[in-house]
Amino acid sequence: MFYLNEPPALIETRVFSSMPAAFRNTGEVPAWAVANKAGLPVDSFLEGPAFDAEGRLYIVDIPYGRIFRIDADGEWMLVAQYDGEPNGLKFHPDGRILIADYRNGLMQLDPHNGRVSAFLTSRNGESFKGVNDLAIASNGDVYFTDQGQTGLHDPRGRVFRLSAAGKLDCLLDNGVSPNGLVLDAAERVLFVAMTRDNAIWRVPLLPDGGTAKVGRFCTMFGTSGPDGLAMDEAGNLYVAHASLAHVLVFAPNGEWIARIKSCTGTTVTNVAFGGPGRRQLFITESLTGTVLVADVPQAGIALPRKAV
Repeated sequence: MFYLNEPPALIETRVFSSMPAAFRNTGEVPAWAVANKAGLPVDSFLEGPAFDAEGRLYIVDIPYGRIFRIDADGEWMLVAQYDGEPNGLKFHPDGRILIADYRNGLMQLDPHNGRVSAFLTSRNGESFKGVNDLAIASNGDVYFTDQGQTGLHDPRGRVFRLSAAGKLDCLLDNGVSPNGLVLDAAERVLFVAMTRDNAIWRVPLLPDGGTAKVGRFCTMFGTSGPDGLAMDEAGNLYVAHASLAHVLVFAPNGEWIARIKSCTGTTVTNVAFGGPGRRQLFITESLTGTVLVADVPQAGIALPRKAV
């Protein structure tokens, strides 16, 4: 990470809402925790924030297969619970909710009745390694990461595109733990968080459907790495870092321009813009089961270079 002149601006957070005690599975060790948390008890693990058309926030709870909806007053509602490990969630242009499920592949949720059903569970009859997150283009194309347990020891994570017509293409098959992803405003470049590489890869998308000149957009540090991503209209990239207790903000040229500090735990997993004029960034902090919020400049206006 680098900055050219002034140090990155510091933006503080506050608690928007914490998971109510009634929903916390205190003392339990789900199968997900055995593989990902050294067998330690976890009462929840929040990810995948996304807003519906009415401004309500949806999030997932990975180890317990739950989808929650949080209203503007911070009140929680259990929308669905099923046999899976939902990791990412996005709204399709046609109104459906698509879920990146580590265990099952891509799933879909009907928010009216809470029914979860299969959307895409395999490729050529072969199961995915472990789907992590997704981004949806304006034309309905779905980009998603297939992370599994890949890393520097096994750089075979994949990034797929499922076209609106149903064609599935593998864009990358050498990913180092591919995780969150986001398209730029023109939908010509895909940014992918490579968690165990502690970097964001920049993936140009060619008109013929392929990719070329894939490179590292920015590099970080820490015991974990970048997780969920979001981008504002000015092209600034917001990176939730799962071990640094921050959302790191990078300018379109890759310069580190701001840091948004967690006011609770260190496990900052994902981000989504919301609130009036999309001037607020909502952040899942999974160590404490909390959703944080930060006030950010209006989309399209450059971030300040001084602490705010």
